[in-house]
Amino acid sequence: MRCNIKLNKAITFLAFLAICFSFQSAIAQSSKPASENYFTVENYYKVKWGYEDEFIDLWKKNHYPLLKKAMEKGDIVSVIASKPRLHSGEDTRWDFRVIIVFKNSEMAFSSNLTTPYRKQLYPDLDKLEKDEHHRFELLLAHWDVMTSEVPVN
Repeated sequence: MRCNIKLNKAITFLAFLAICFSFQSAIAQSSKPASENYFTVENYYKVKWGYEDEFIDLWKKNHYPLLKKAMEKGDIVSVIASKPRLHSGEDTRWDFRVIIVFKNSEMAFSSNLTTPYRKQLYPDLDKLEKDEHHRFELLLAHWDVMTSEVPVN
């Protein structure tokens, strides 16, 4: 009799766990993950020979802090910057790449994404404009590639 009670309790407990896991699975399948709304843009910069480091320094000084503020607000999920270890042929060369993952496509195309932070971070907006103008003078080319993940499983 004692074994039957323990067995019944064990079966009841296992049934309870199965219901919980089924419920959790149903919730997970019915709600769209936030990452499916993310919008990724890769920014490529081709800089005049010999000015790559200056361009990157200006980007880190003047543009990255604005992106960082947008990350703190939650409009940007992540920012990854990289440069190639070796250069390729001139026709395919790029010197600096920034991958920005936005919360959604609206944030990616918002003209005011970083505007509210400009005066806060850079009291001398004239100097900022001159520095940014110079940064773009160093460019030979710039292009943006909007990407999406492709499931491989």
